[in-house]
Amino acid sequence: MALATRTGRRPSTTRTLWDSAVGKKAVMAVSGLIMLGFLVVHMMGNLKIFFGPQEFNAYGHWLRHIGEPFLHSHWALWAVRVVLLAAVAAHAVSAYQLSRRDIRARPVAYAHKRRRAGYATRTMRWGGVILGLFIVWHILDLTTLTVNERAWAGHPYENVLATFSTWYGNTLYITAMAALGLHIRHGFRSAAHTLGAGSARRDRTLKVLANALALLLFAGFVSVPVGVMTGVVK
Repeated sequence: MALATRTGRRPSTTRTLWDSAVGKKAVMAVSGLIMLGFLVVHMMGNLKIFFGPQEFNAYGHWLRHIGEPFLHSHWALWAVRVVLLAAVAAHAVSAYQLSRRDIRARPVAYAHKRRRAGYATRTMRWGGVILGLFIVWHILDLTTLTVNERAWAGHPYENVLATFSTWYGNTLYITAMAALGLHIRHGFRSAAHTLGAGSARRDRTLKVLANALALLLFAGFVSVPVGVMTGVVK
């Protein structure tokens, strides 16, 4: 407000919206839905691994060459990566700032602690941290191939098998997918209410839909390491 007084300018509508709790929640909701859309598509692509190395590697090749010859190789893929990076950054920054705002608004802890929310709600923050760390590891493992000891550039099928042939690869992945399921279970309903799609009458439907999405994505993603561990994918 002091800055506005000195310059004689009012804060822009965008800045005013961003500075408000409602604006930050809206950013979280939109960025979360963008990431959710990507996850559904990503899971469907991952399931192609059950059709064998030739089809899965062909799918990986197609991802790198979407839009050719109109677009140069990897351009479409990098465009998707940039959008996702922006969505992840916006989601994380909004969540952090809202968390800090809640702490400042309640500097003294409650005298009587009560469980006022479900398990998924209470673990949203830690789940977000787990997912953030997992994203870094996942990129280093299957995108840059930095931590994948048996990586083979241009052969995604073989690289997936290499990752899920290790106990730590399976442990990290399944743990992260459990955190993702809990995050979606709570976050989808929150996003719907923030964007005005929620109501008392529709809350039951949103709850069922959120649970279904969380279960679908968890089962779909986890089926890949389970398939490798059981020898279905080899």
